[in-house]
Amino acid sequence: MSPNRIAWLSPADAADAFPDVENALTEPDGLLAAGGDLSLDRLLFAYRKGIFPWYDTGQPILWWSPDPRCVLRPRDLHISRRLQQQMRNSTAQLRFNFAFADVIRACAGRRKSQQGTWITDDMIDAFENLHAHGWAHSIEVWEANELIGGVYGLYIGKVFFGESMFSAKANASKMALLGLSKHMQDSEAELIDCQVVSQHLMTLGASVIPRPDFTQILDRACEPPTRHTSWPQGPLTMPEILRN
Repeated sequence: MSPNRIAWLSPADAADAFPDVENALTEPDGLLAAGGDLSLDRLLFAYRKGIFPWYDTGQPILWWSPDPRCVLRPRDLHISRRLQQQMRNSTAQLRFNFAFADVIRACAGRRKSQQGTWITDDMIDAFENLHAHGWAHSIEVWEANELIGGVYGLYIGKVFFGESMFSAKANASKMALLGLSKHMQDSEAELIDCQVVSQHLMTLGASVIPRPDFTQILDRACEPPTRHTSWPQGPLTMPEILRN
């Protein structure tokens, strides 16, 4: 394959019909393939190989594997002491997988109000299907029975592939990320995939690693592909999260 061309996939192609990620373009960084579909099997294979879909409404499905990769190890999450104190005094509670559909739609609405519409209706349908089959999950922040923040993504083996997060109130998404990180540490999970670098994520303790190192982690931590089922059953308060 020419290093300057991407692969075009058909929905009829096998779920594993992706080129090797080393064939991804350097400009734009990580663009690997286009087309195909958002079937459950294709998405699960893609994420395990370090590939994710990211495209706007009206575009074909675009598949990416950037180099380097932005990741966050659960133990490295940085929450300032001042914010931790605010969290200890918060009345917010964390719930898990209680309102997945509301979280993904809140994330889509936030994106559309800024720039890009990559959480398309087809993406929402695909991730709700993943959720229904036990692969996609939401970590939610509730206050007075109101959903004020959350994060969603795929959890395969020992890796959480973060897709998006939102805050309707200040720092709510950080509360969700803290709850996820604490739970992953308890579960001896390895990594949160943040996909692409942002200054916000870097201030929270994220780092970048070469794509070959990232795919090596996936080969170990996501095989065989297993669902994560050991979520807390009831709501947790922020003081409880911080005590763990």
